[in-house]
Amino acid sequence: MASNRSRTAGRHFLQIPGPSPIPDRILRAMDMPIIDHRGPAFGKLARRVLDGVKTIFKTTNPVIIFPSSGTGAWEAALVNTLSPGDHVLMFETGQFGTLWKKMAEKLGIVPVFIASDWRTGADPKAIEAKLREDKEKKIKAVAVLHNETSTGCVSPVAEVRKAIDAAGHPALLLVDTISSLASIDYRHDEWGVDVTVGGSQKGFMLPPGISFNAVSDKALAASKTSKLPKSFFGWEEMLAMNKSNFFPYTPATNVLFGLAEAIDMLHEEGLENVFARHDRLAEATRRAVRTWGLEILCKEPKHYSSTITAIFLPEGNNADQFRATALENFDISYGASFGPYAGKYFRIGHLGDINDGTLIGALALTEMALGVAGVPHKKGGTQAAMDYLAEDAKKRTN
Repeated sequence: MASNRSRTAGRHFLQIPGPSPIPDRILRAMDMPIIDHRGPAFGKLARRVLDGVKTIFKTTNPVIIFPSSGTGAWEAALVNTLSPGDHVLMFETGQFGTLWKKMAEKLGIVPVFIASDWRTGADPKAIEAKLREDKEKKIKAVAVLHNETSTGCVSPVAEVRKAIDAAGHPALLLVDTISSLASIDYRHDEWGVDVTVGGSQKGFMLPPGISFNAVSDKALAASKTSKLPKSFFGWEEMLAMNKSNFFPYTPATNVLFGLAEAIDMLHEEGLENVFARHDRLAEATRRAVRTWGLEILCKEPKHYSSTITAIFLPEGNNADQFRATALENFDISYGASFGPYAGKYFRIGHLGDINDGTLIGALALTEMALGVAGVPHKKGGTQAAMDYLAEDAKKRTN
């Protein structure tokens, strides 16, 4: 049957902070017949991804793979390590830090929430001070977002670990890396993280559908005494079945085929090169924003994200209307705004399978959309990004 909708030529510019565009190579890897998830072929696939994913988290400990979104991995991190009434120290980095706090409350955990203006990452000094005040050691875990997806602010995880140790506190460290893993440098073992939460649909360049818990020995010990109810998200049965290369329930088989390919692609490029590419594209984006005369939501350069840039529009301009104008006229999608700044900013995602040309195209469309929407700005932002990337290319080739 013919459609009444007109065709839009070319490809859509998906510049939200995830799900990120899926490379053709991963799409082809997932284009497989369903196999028996209790058979030997699946056992080989499971072993490949269970071992391979450890190299992305930079851990030698188990990484548990759930058929869920990242929200499921949040829940798994909490219910496997904590008990009803336990206190967990959390930092208000933005919308997703706040949502993790609300989940904790629903589970019967007591959040100790450090308030902020959403424009920085977590503050290790504030965390250390709260832990020093906790003389009775009621706080059982510290939970932070490595990269706050709603704001584009990074938290210094290694410094948070040092703050916990400096306070002499036994709290576990739980870290969300959903919008940073495989894009921004992250080191589960070296930084002393106890549970790292991850998701498939951003740096891994996969569809939504699987999530991760990387777990330390200390976290595994805590899971033996945790009293929060758990079934689907319980670690014990998953770990037992994973030892024999299988899962206790039906896994997301075809996404696992894609995960195996994604791990290979990340290592073919080299993780350090992946991180450097994201750093470079983020800096190009920020140079464009400054040239336009617009304000970056993240206040401090040390907290700048390499996967997301959140951009304030001038007072009197609605960011949701701007996003609609850009989509209608230039077929480009941006991330929405949240909380106290709803309608005031939009987010450009520059993560996953993205290169210089993709970014420059997205910035050019953004600059045109600003003009069509009547948003006050200066021209030349895209050129500033081009100049930066060209100069950086010269340095890398000399």
